[in-house]
Amino acid sequence: MKNVMGVIYTGDSDARLRELTMTRAIAALPVAGRYRVIDFLVSSMVNSGIKNVGIIMQKNYHSLMDHLGSGKEWDLHGKHDGLYVLPPFLTRENVGVYSGILDALRSNSNYLTRSKQEYLLLSNSDIIYNAHLDEMIQLHRDSGADITLMYTRDPSMRRNEYGSYISVDESGNVTDIEVEPTEPTLEYSFMDVMIMKREFLRQVVDKGVAHGHHSMNRDILMPIIQEGHCRVNAWEYTGPCWRMDSVQSFFRFNLDVLDAENRKRLFTNDLPVYTKVRDEMPARYGENASIINSMVADGCIIEGTVENSILFRGVRIAPDAHVKNCIIMQDGQVHSSAFIENCILDKQATIKRNAKLIGPAAYPIVIAKNVVI
Repeated sequence: MKNVMGVIYTGDSDARLRELTMTRAIAALPVAGRYRVIDFLVSSMVNSGIKNVGIIMQKNYHSLMDHLGSGKEWDLHGKHDGLYVLPPFLTRENVGVYSGILDALRSNSNYLTRSKQEYLLLSNSDIIYNAHLDEMIQLHRDSGADITLMYTRDPSMRRNEYGSYISVDESGNVTDIEVEPTEPTLEYSFMDVMIMKREFLRQVVDKGVAHGHHSMNRDILMPIIQEGHCRVNAWEYTGPCWRMDSVQSFFRFNLDVLDAENRKRLFTNDLPVYTKVRDEMPARYGENASIINSMVADGCIIEGTVENSILFRGVRIAPDAHVKNCIIMQDGQVHSSAFIENCILDKQATIKRNAKLIGPAAYPIVIAKNVVI
């Protein structure tokens, strides 16, 4: 695995996530009480033995840089290789905002050239998974394919007009791909994770950019698969996965984590998920506090009722406050006698005394960062 490097493209913010990505990239979204989306991707690579990981950033990347730091929490801060944060920069060809993943890879060609690993594992950042990537890499080496794609059969990953979908024959070869179809017709969902030789990637990126292309899936993979110039293999991921492409999917993932079976499948003993450490006092519960099926992070002070919710670090729930089916991010506050249901509170959001917010379960209310209601 020392001969494999990883690259994660964080992309730009998705408008369908509304207030949640106004000031941060999708990869920096807080999830599951104390993690960020990027934690699952980097941890999967580290657990598979990859020691050279590059994070290509786009817009709103400051919180992501602060979270990743030197890579110490993922043991990516050694003298050789490690974690490389690659923010956008200005050149004559690039104005600071990438038009797609091909532009991002081309702008960071120095990093790709400087790296010594033979293979490169490329991942997008809008899907949460926790995979044995070493098994995928071994399959790629044994098969002799030019590219190996990760896919899932999970029906919840299918979206109309979003995502990419593939068909795979009995030998594991990819025979067709469709990108952002109005209605998917191919049976498997491509998870935007692929492995190939580093030099091969540099060649296809240079050729694609020279022809004015921007999309890896539409402009590179689709012609390769349809014309049969290269052999494209596929590896099936059988674990749990969630696509972070809307407020509803973000809300559903966090509530899914409250289920013990989902947590057991996502957080396995052999695939730990690492994150930035923040030293806090343990959560404190008042005499009249009531906690039902909820996840409470350290540093919280709970004196009211919390039901089927996730509270991040430093959240305060005042006496007689009632929180139901909610996600409250770091340092959020719900004052006394307030009632909120089916809500997402971003960092430092405050719900004042006697306020009442009830959103539909299918379309939760989102309170932006630092907003007082």
